Amino acid sequence: MSDPVTQSSAMPACAVPGADPAERRRRIRAAFDPELFRAAGRNVVEQLADHLSRVESSSAAVLNWRPPPENVAAARRLLEEHASDAAPSAAMLAERFAGVVATMLDRGHNLHDPRYIGHQVPASVPLAGLFDAVGSVTNQVMAIYEMGPWASAVETAMVEVLGEQIGWQPGRFAGFVTHGGSLANLTALLTARNVSLAGVWEQGVRGGDQLPPNASARRSPVLVAHAEAHYCIARSAGILGLGTGNVIRAALDERRRIDPNRLDETLARLRAENRPIVAVVACACATPVGAFDPLEDIADVCRRHDVWMHVDAAHGAAACLSDRYRHLVAGLDRADSLVWDAHKMLFVPALCAFVFYRDRERRFEAFRQDAPYLFDPSAPGLAEFDSGLKTVECTKRAAAFGLWGVWTLFGRQLFADMVDETFDLGRLLYEKLRSASDFEPLHEPQCNIVVFRHVPEALRDAPPERLGAFQLDLRRAVIESGEFYIVPTAVGGVGALRVSIINPLTTPDHFDALLAALREHGRRLVARR
Repeated sequence: MSDPVTQSSAMPACAVPGADPAERRRRIRAAFDPELFRAAGRNVVEQLADHLSRVESSSAAVLNWRPPPENVAAARRLLEEHASDAAPSAAMLAERFAGVVATMLDRGHNLHDPRYIGHQVPASVPLAGLFDAVGSVTNQVMAIYEMGPWASAVETAMVEVLGEQIGWQPGRFAGFVTHGGSLANLTALLTARNVSLAGVWEQGVRGGDQLPPNASARRSPVLVAHAEAHYCIARSAGILGLGTGNVIRAALDERRRIDPNRLDETLARLRAENRPIVAVVACACATPVGAFDPLEDIADVCRRHDVWMHVDAAHGAAACLSDRYRHLVAGLDRADSLVWDAHKMLFVPALCAFVFYRDRERRFEAFRQDAPYLFDPSAPGLAEFDSGLKTVECTKRAAAFGLWGVWTLFGRQLFADMVDETFDLGRLLYEKLRSASDFEPLHEPQCNIVVFRHVPEALRDAPPERLGAFQLDLRRAVIESGEFYIVPTAVGGVGALRVSIINPLTTPDHFDALLAALREHGRRLVARR
């Protein structure tokens, strides 16, 4: 039997797939053909417009539910379907493109359906996606200004406008965009760590090395955070070398907000123990029930103890655009750092998250590195616009195009309108739940996040474990039916239902339909048990 390696190496060049240079160039030219792009682009805009029309009228399932293995198998089939086609024509490629897009839409999650009231991921303004597409097609990347001059300019302009909405004076603050709230929080807390712990960037975290290894009180640095802060805060502590065990949960009041008086006691105790405090992390708003911390009071406490104040305002910072709800973020301008996700309550596609520093002098504190192959010492003024000096990313997509584009078309008021509409709807849903004998709202909402339970008569006296399990089973039945999309949570360790009204096309009639659907599926579950 001949050796397969020897046999393969002896094959004529033309018999080896991809070896013919002319054929290789033809395939590459076909992929870059502007006319193919024109035809495919026209088709996809028509497909997307038809899709949005269907979805916004709720004429399809909210969630096209299929088990993961089924979807993976379908995606794999498409990868392999045309693997052997040597020379498809432009017309054939355009037709295939339309078919692939149709599959993506048929099997995806329909966030633009007003019955989508689930995670804090919005029904984004459709035109924002087209602005993003311009950046994606032309591959406008960022790290240094000269690689993405307009992308960098757009990001800087949006930072200036949003920072002024927060309440800061032009030229005194700094900010940038990064890929998501988790990375934004990590970057801001990295800055807080570097400022609070002298020399830590170069020498690492040295908690406890002032004492013998067997000492009972090791003075490790701590992070004090809202007790129900997003899990990325504890994750950041682990990444930053602080340790998740050194995240101290700030005590909450009856509305699940940080209690400033007890925070004051916590910080005084930590100072008395000579524990370095990296930062206090407040929330606007906390994920579980949308609780907005009293930022003015927390700022007073942090100033009294000389502690960095960081605010995870990924969801709630947009309230500063609203005359009706701006009071919820009073004191946001006093934070040393904060994060604000445009891909939440500014209704643009993910991911677009802003990091802000109140003091402009802190803008380069997160990273103190030199990269001469990127940053040109002959033009030092450009460093202000080189995002790679301030972010974890080197290559970064032009993430602000969507927000900037929609703002240029509609102005600030559209964003205020969408905050007002969805926050008002949160209150309206709460009132409907409160007036229904078989529903139990679990908090008074401050925004568009509402948590509740459905308690049918048959479960009125059920133990907490059974009632909680019923909520989770009920949610699963509703989302797999395609009628609504809501998410699970727990309050007091007992299962509950949670909605984020993050589609401004949702109406009160949809809430009536939601309660009816929950009742119907609830009856079936109770009957089966």
